Amino acid sequence: QVQLVESGGGLVQAGGSLRLSCAASGRTFSSSTMGWFRQAPGKERAFVAAISWSGGRIYYADSVKGRFTISRDNAKNTGYLQMNSLKPEDTAVYYCAADPGMGDYVSIGHRAYDYWGQGTQVTVSS
Repeated sequence: QVQLVESGGGLVQAGGSLRLSCAASGRTFSSSTMGWFRQAPGKERAFVAAISWSGGRIYYADSVKGRFTISRDNAKNTGYLQMNSLKPEDTAVYYCAADPGMGDYVSIGHRAYDYWGQGTQVTVSS
């Protein structure tokens, strides 16, 4: 089992930055793929970024490529999403997710992840 808790969300002006953290408990986080997803009001949950357990595979949604950076520190059981050059369309609840069953691969599908955090709100004002 993996329990996930996100933090770091908030209100920021367009062009600003935020760093989200995902603190994990449980022994399998270090061997789990981690993903970040977001859900805006009235929209479906959307893939943002994912990183394999080793960090050797990383994938981003086109909408955030070049602006967001996903990383992880397995020694601290924590994952991160550095978000730069934020836009109003980045406003959403951001969720981290983990799954120990992907090997050293990633998935962009939310159904592939078994464990989810409660989400953290990110609001970008124009």
